[in-house]
This record gives sequence, C-alpha cells and structure tokens, in this order.
Amino acid sequence: MQKIIEAQHLIKDYGSVRVIDDLTFSVNEGEIYGIVGPDGAGKTTTVRLVSGIIDMSEGDVKLGDFNIKNDLEKARNILGYMPQRFSLYEDLTVAENIEFFAEIYGISKAERKKRIDELYGFSHLEKFKDRQAQFLSGGMQKKLALSCSLINFPKILILDEPTIGVDPLSRHELWEMLVDLNKNTGITILVTTNYMDEVSRFDRVALIYHGRFISEEVPKEVNAKTGGSFESYFIAKIESLGEKK
Repeated sequence: MQKIIEAQHLIKDYGSVRVIDDLTFSVNEGEIYGIVGPDGAGKTTTVRLVSGIIDMSEGDVKLGDFNIKNDLEKARNILGYMPQRFSLYEDLTVAENIEFFAEIYGISKAERKKRIDELYGFSHLEKFKDRQAQFLSGGMQKKLALSCSLINFPKILILDEPTIGVDPLSRHELWEMLVDLNKNTGITILVTTNYMDEVSRFDRVALIYHGRFISEEVPKEVNAKTGGSFESYFIAKIESLGEKK
C-alpha cells in the first residue's frame, strides 16, 4: 500500500524533558489510523509534530510527496487539521466561519458554493448556519470544526481527540460522519483518542506510552483474541513493560 504519512525517528524535547522519544511510524493512503494512550502519553504532541504545528527536535515527517522541513506550505495544502479544543471564531456564525476558512485557503467563489453545500450535506449544519458558534452545542461545534478542516479538499485529515467533551450520541454521529467520509472519498484519517470503544473504528491502532509506540495492532485481530476488550488488552501491554525492566 502507498504510504501517505511517514514519520522517522521523531524526537521532541522541552528543555530537559523528552516527550516524544524516537518515534517512527507510517500511515497508508485511505487508512483510518488511530493513536491511543493515557493522558500525557504524547498523543497531541505527536500529531502536532506530524502536522508541522510545532517543530521537532530531531527526525523527519513526510506528508504525501512533501517533507515538512522543506515544503511545509505545500504539505499543508493536502492537510486538514482539527485540534482537540474548539478553535474557531465564536462570535462568527456557522456560515461565516466556513466562509472565512474558504477564503484563507483561496477556494474560488464557484468552487466554494459547491464545497459548502457538500459540507452542509454531511454535517447537517445548514439549518444552524446563521447561529453564532458560541451558541452551538459541543457536538455541533465539533461538526463545524470538522467542516472547516475539510474545506480545502485535503488528502489527509488529522484529528486530535475529536470526540472529547461531547455526549455519547454526538460521539456516535461524529464517527459515522468520519467513517462515511473515509469510505466515500478515500481520505486518510489520523486520529487520537483515549476512548477505547472507538478503537474498533480504526484499520490500525498504535498504543503510545511515555512518547513511544509500545504496540501497533489491527483492531479486528485484537477483537478476535479478546472479544473486544481493548482496554484490558492495552492495560496489560503497559503493565508488561514493568516486568521487562
């Protein structure tokens, strides 16, 4: 399979603290690849490094044909990024937020209308288009953030804990949207989560702990071995590290 994300020997230090420790992994084109782990394990730092939002201390990242050290702007043209916290303009309406991001990415007026109609179609936000973002529910804010991250037709979508802080129904709806998007467009999705019930949505999943991937699994295979008990499986993986010391 064609690799569309390649991270080689990533290291990130903050002073004397190493938060990402020689991390190497790749994501195949059209794949939903998940990173799971406890709080503070390095999930957010990893996807921020891959997205070029923060600089790496050492290592390399390639998105598609572009190495982000040399061609970050070109890499960003094929990338959509949705941060963990809602980061849109709360005093703008749904429509104004989407229009703003369309302008930032230089989407032509003709193409913009078509794209916005498509985004409304899968997000079901059109009836709320005149509502300010600050008055949306948590789930609807996530849908708006997702829509804005997709406005530039990205080949890669990176999501940092997209379902955190939303109710179970909204979590389910957001994942249905993501799975449909992947199936219908072939977009590659790299996503972090600490919800173990979301692991079954991934084609592959990596367990991160203290800035290292300690396990990379195919969820269907884990499910066959454990009956779907991903949490117990990964906890056992972490506990086994103590036995190896």
